[in-house]
Amino acid sequence: MTTDLLLGATALTTGLVAGLFAAFAYAVMPGLRRVDDVAFVQTMRGVNVAIINPVFGLLFGGSLVLGIASTVVVRGEDAFAWAVAGLVGYVLTLVVTIARNVPLNEALENGTDASPRLREAFERPWTRWNLVRTATNVASTACWLVALALA
Repeated sequence: MTTDLLLGATALTTGLVAGLFAAFAYAVMPGLRRVDDVAFVQTMRGVNVAIINPVFGLLFGGSLVLGIASTVVVRGEDAFAWAVAGLVGYVLTLVVTIARNVPLNEALENGTDASPRLREAFERPWTRWNLVRTATNVASTACWLVALALA
């Protein structure tokens, strides 16, 4: 695999994950803000189950694997600092997702309170952390694109 192809694949997979998170920020969550509590909780529970699929797993995990490989391949080149920044940005995305969004998803799934309480405990913090991971993921994608341009 050539360096350009590897960096391009890294930028593509990272960008696709960033796009998913961004779509939640600018379309999905604002749309769900308009529904009642029961519909909100049911929909987010459904989304949280549906997102665990091979395509998401390949993109989410593949971005990390490709990022590590890309960083190793460009070591000593002009693109290296940008690759490191891209990798760090994506690792931050993973940390936020695993430490913040996933526990909120699990609490929503396992919650037995009335829907208004479940929604109140979930919606704002999940949306806030989704914005953080969107920003880190978009920044990571931008870094991979710069690394690709420099390679």
